[in-house]
Amino acid sequence: MSTSNPVVALPPMNVGMNKKQAVLLLWLTLPILIVIGLVWMISSSFSTQMRAEQAEHNTPVGAGAGYTGGANGIGEMLAGNKANKSAGRPEDGGEGKPGAATQPGDKKLVQPESLPQGFIVIVEDKAKLASPSSPIYIAGTMNAWDPGNANFKLTPQSDQKWRIALKPTADGSRYAFKFTRGSWDLEELRDDMSVPPNRMFEPIDVSGLAPGEQPKIELAVSKWGDQKPKQKVKSADDPYREIEATGTLKRLQVRGGAGGYEGKDRDLLVWLPPGYEDAKNATVKYPVLYLEDGQNLFEKLPNVPGEWNVDETAQELISKGHVRPVIIVGIPNAGKGRMSEYLPVDALEGVKPEGEQHIAWLMQEVMPRVERAFRVKTGPENTGIGGSSLGAAIALYASTKYPQTFGILLAESLPLKTGKAQAWEDYLAGVKTWPRRVYLGMGGKEAGEGNDARSQGYVDAAKALDARLKSAGFGPDRLLMVIDPAASHNEAAWSKRFPQALTFLFPPPVDVTK
Repeated sequence: MSTSNPVVALPPMNVGMNKKQAVLLLWLTLPILIVIGLVWMISSSFSTQMRAEQAEHNTPVGAGAGYTGGANGIGEMLAGNKANKSAGRPEDGGEGKPGAATQPGDKKLVQPESLPQGFIVIVEDKAKLASPSSPIYIAGTMNAWDPGNANFKLTPQSDQKWRIALKPTADGSRYAFKFTRGSWDLEELRDDMSVPPNRMFEPIDVSGLAPGEQPKIELAVSKWGDQKPKQKVKSADDPYREIEATGTLKRLQVRGGAGGYEGKDRDLLVWLPPGYEDAKNATVKYPVLYLEDGQNLFEKLPNVPGEWNVDETAQELISKGHVRPVIIVGIPNAGKGRMSEYLPVDALEGVKPEGEQHIAWLMQEVMPRVERAFRVKTGPENTGIGGSSLGAAIALYASTKYPQTFGILLAESLPLKTGKAQAWEDYLAGVKTWPRRVYLGMGGKEAGEGNDARSQGYVDAAKALDARLKSAGFGPDRLLMVIDPAASHNEAAWSKRFPQALTFLFPPPVDVTK
């Protein structure tokens, strides 16, 4: 009989109970396992997303990653910069400059005029007077303050607002501007109907812009010039308006011009010196000074800051013997065509230079008409031409292109840095003959507050012209330049300097008996 280990047999009922317990345990724990699995999946997905977002905002190691690329982190620190900062995006004006902050939540404030892609201005007309037949324009330093330049006309939107895309300034300087409906008679006004100061764009946050995206700047206009109650708008085009001038002022109608004024009439404003109409002076002839932009010489027009006070100044200086008697002829501009009419070189984008046509009209129509109507001395030694801003530019052109006609130049606030500065420089470099006597006036704040660098550019250009004339042989008897550091680009500044200009250009005759 063999022996073996004893086998302990479990009762069948006990085996059945263990299986049921296992199934029950699995059934009870299955929901918990499912929940744990879901939690793990969500956690894994969230962790992956966070790593992706972190990778997106961190600077890649090494260059070649487009606008998000930067140098190696150690290299950045050796260069004195913080590592893991994204490079400047093009829309921030960074152009790939390392260290420009573009992290979420950061702000990047810049002047919109400095953005290479430009920016969009959207204007709400609260008065609802703008229409396709009377659209909104922007006038300012971007277009020599032309109130109706077609290149700066805003486009209506479906929401009844108006928009225009503006380009950056060449040097990043700020624009000064206002809105009009085509003329300064229809300039924007405040709620109380007063004339507002010049506008300037404020810095804007560009941190959220996409590459190349143009930011939108929203502005509003409350009122317009034609909403002034019970007031007839006084316009330089009105031949019947009253002009309260000191001394004798005559109107002389002429036809034609340039800049779209061909075939139209305009009134010359002719100021006569004291004693002109006296019987004892019936045969006396007088030198003459033709001044462009002549509508603001003898009177203050609506929505214009001031006047030159030419009549009061000339009357006083001539009466005191400080200036020899001179006839002064104001030539009003061509309105909307002013920029084209006064532009002698291709310096302003989108503006056809018709300065040559204007001077041809001046010499063939205006001057003969004045010489027939009044006792005028002829010859370059007796004929002056002048103006301010673009009016000064066309006067400079006339006196250098035709010095045998215009021997005396008065140039206030020459815009030799406006538009394509090289176009002005190229013209001046080609001048062979200069007028006999030159006065140059300039303010230190020509470009307005906040644009000191740009204003200095205008001053430097005037000084360069002064140096050019001196190298051509001009001495203090032929050349005077006056720079007022606090003066702006306006009638008040030109009026203040006019006594010096007139005294220098038309000094009293030397008394040979003394």
